[in-house]
Amino acid sequence: MPRLLLATCLLLPLSALSGCGEEAPTAESLPSGVAEQHSVLADEVDERGGRTRSGDWTVSFIVEAAEPRYAARNGRMEFEKPSAAETHHIEIIPTETATGRIVPDTPVKLQVLDAEGAVVDEESLHFLHSTFFHYANNFEVPKEGTYTLRATIGAPTFLRHGEEGEEPALAEGTVVEFEGVELARE
Repeated sequence: MPRLLLATCLLLPLSALSGCGEEAPTAESLPSGVAEQHSVLADEVDERGGRTRSGDWTVSFIVEAAEPRYAARNGRMEFEKPSAAETHHIEIIPTETATGRIVPDTPVKLQVLDAEGAVVDEESLHFLHSTFFHYANNFEVPKEGTYTLRATIGAPTFLRHGEEGEEPALAEGTVVEFEGVELARE
């Protein structure tokens, strides 16, 4: 198959998503779920969290009351309620700054530090499906107050396209801190 025809066949399905030769899609032209996830994410970060940039990463956080979830056990999804000691559901959303895409397959660990810098809780975060994908876990925060959140984000484990000699995207992880985070009971 000639290269031009092959490229056309491969790109035609993408043209439905990208507008093929037209300007970048607008919020109105995106599938409703894609537009909704970006809108809800921005609103929740503005209302209950914050964001920062570090190298190729933009990292956001959201704090909510501890939440239930489904977890895979023995090949089935089982419903889990938060334990009585779990006080907060803390979400970390790592995105690629250049594209705005949420980054999957990334190890994320979060520490909650008190005013003296002592770790009061730390958890590896799970990749969760919701209105928008995010990494999160429930935490046990001993008392209301002002804390620092330290997120350690590893390099993604997925493969990357590229040419020999190029620097692969997101080749390194990052560590970010969010200071002055008020953690109150809801």
